[in-house]
Amino acid sequence: MQRKHVRNLYILVLLMALFASIEIGKLHQDARRSRIREDLLSQNCFRRQYLDDKTAAYIQKEHCPGTTLGLYWLETNYGEDKFLYKRSPETFQELERQWESVEGYDAYMDVCSSIWDDIQYFPIPEAQNDPELTVSFADSWMNERTYGGKRGHEGTDIMPSESERGLYPIVSMTDGVVVNKGWLEKGGYRLGIVAPQGAYFYYAHMDSYADVEVGDVVQAGDLLGYMGDTGYGPEGTTGQFPVHLHVGIYIYPNETEISINPYPILRYLEDRKIKCVYTGASSKSMVQCSRYSQTI
Repeated sequence: MQRKHVRNLYILVLLMALFASIEIGKLHQDARRSRIREDLLSQNCFRRQYLDDKTAAYIQKEHCPGTTLGLYWLETNYGEDKFLYKRSPETFQELERQWESVEGYDAYMDVCSSIWDDIQYFPIPEAQNDPELTVSFADSWMNERTYGGKRGHEGTDIMPSESERGLYPIVSMTDGVVVNKGWLEKGGYRLGIVAPQGAYFYYAHMDSYADVEVGDVVQAGDLLGYMGDTGYGPEGTTGQFPVHLHVGIYIYPNETEISINPYPILRYLEDRKIKCVYTGASSKSMVQCSRYSQTI
């Protein structure tokens, strides 16, 4: 009788454990579904593209980190929680297996890839002829701007060590097609390039353009123009702020424009710079340098 009681108790414990595991699995699936909600791409939790230092270091060895980062954000609730696993290819392969059946996963990953997998070069080359010509940038995502009304800063400003118009060349971060060129009151002289997977890369406050027109196909590393301080007024206005390059990145789900924080992307690209001789906007030699002397 006692053995039968023990056996029944053992079976009951097993059933309770099985039930608990099923319920936990359901909870995990519910949590996964909630993290790929319909309005996700418009939410600041996704748009800010948060990375911890370990993950930022891990993706440096990857040329197409979109899938890795997409999984990292899902597992950390877009940076709110800690990443609980070892960062390795095996880990991310297993996480992909767990997530790939969740509704919306494929579309979400397509967006992550469109933001990250086309980028190749930092937009400001390294000056071989003058190591003191450097740049710096900070995470100014959604900092307040007041010209033309209060708004959040939808980009990252790259600041030169030498504030001189037309000195620092700007190269394309990606392959793509030029879709916008010309004056915007808030952006000055700007270029807009759509990369192969659909993200829009915006370069603003330029001093001058290279030989590039709307409709041209460009390659990553091609010269686009030179850094300046144009904008905040009628066409040709300069001097309203220091010389710099404003970089913006946009996606268009359902034809709705959504800005993405470029800062983590620029950090990723810091060691992926073209090296060339700075000659200034008066010389065309930068075109040849940018196109044929790409080294990272």
